[in-house]
Amino acid sequence: MKPTLVVLAAGMGSRYGGVKQIDGVGLHNETLLDYATYDAIESGFGKVVYIIRKDIEADFKERLFDRVAKNCNAEYVFQQLDSLLTKEQLVQSAGRKKPWGTIHAVLCAEKEVKEPFAVINADDYYGRDAFKTMAGHLFACDEHSSEHAMVGYVLGNTMSKSGTVSRAVCTVKDGYLASLRENTKIGYEGTKIISELDGKKIEMTGNEWVSMNFFGFTQKAFSGFHEYFDDFMKESVTSEKAEVYLPEGASRIITSGQGKMKFYSSTEKWFGMTYPEDRAIVKSEIAAKIEQNYYPEVLWGKK
Repeated sequence: MKPTLVVLAAGMGSRYGGVKQIDGVGLHNETLLDYATYDAIESGFGKVVYIIRKDIEADFKERLFDRVAKNCNAEYVFQQLDSLLTKEQLVQSAGRKKPWGTIHAVLCAEKEVKEPFAVINADDYYGRDAFKTMAGHLFACDEHSSEHAMVGYVLGNTMSKSGTVSRAVCTVKDGYLASLRENTKIGYEGTKIISELDGKKIEMTGNEWVSMNFFGFTQKAFSGFHEYFDDFMKESVTSEKAEVYLPEGASRIITSGQGKMKFYSSTEKWFGMTYPEDRAIVKSEIAAKIEQNYYPEVLWGKK
C-alpha cells in the first residue's frame, strides 16, 4: 500500500504578505509545492491531499491543483474555523479569525487518508532524499503499527537571513525521538543564533536537530491527535491566537506512551517562503537544481 502525502497549505502567510503556497518560483511559474509533490510521487507516495482555506480555492486550483491532478492522484480538503467544533465551541470562539493550528489541519484531512501518511508544510523545501526515506518507513507500516517517524534537519541549515523562524528542537535517544520543544523565535543576532524561549534569550550552536514538520504516521495517530485537540479546546477555545501544533502532538504521542517515533535525519539545506525576501532565494535555488538536472525544466510535461 503506497503512503499518502498530506500537505499543510492553509496558513495565513502573515509574515510573507500573501498566499505563499501558490506563488510561482519555477522557470514556468511552478510553485514550491509543485516540487515537493513531484519529489513525493517520484519517491513512491501514491496520493497527495492538500489542506487549504476556502478563500484560496479558486487561485489554488488555477495555479497548482488542476495541473498536478492531471499527473497524480490528488485531492484537497478545507480547514475552516468551524471544522470539527461543537455548537458550544462555535459560540465560545466567535471572535476567532486565525486558524486553529496544524493538528487541527491534519484532523480536517482524516476522512481522506486511509493509508500510512506523511505530513509536510507547503512552503518548505525538504529534498527528495527525505521523501525517499519517509516513503521507505511508511511502506513497512501497517494500520496497527504504533511506530511513527520524522525527518529532522540541522538548525543551521534551516535559518532565514530575513527574520526569525519557528522550529521545534528535538531530543533524540537511540535512534528515536525523545521529545520536541517548540521555539517560536529563532534568529540571528550578528553571527550568533539566538532563541527566545519562555521570555529568555538562549544562544544555540546551530547543530541542533529540529523539526520542519516532516512527520510520518500510521492511522493510530489520529486518536491521539483527537485527544490532544480536545484538551486544547477545553483550555483555549476563547483564545484568538493560541494554536495546537503538530510537533507538540507528535511529542505527546511519545510521552503518553501511545507510540514511538523513529528519527531520520537530513543534511539538506533548507529554503522556503517565510518572508517576501525569500522568494528570490527560492527561485535561485530551484533554477540551480534545474541546471544540475535534478529537476526537469518543465515538471509536469509540456509547457
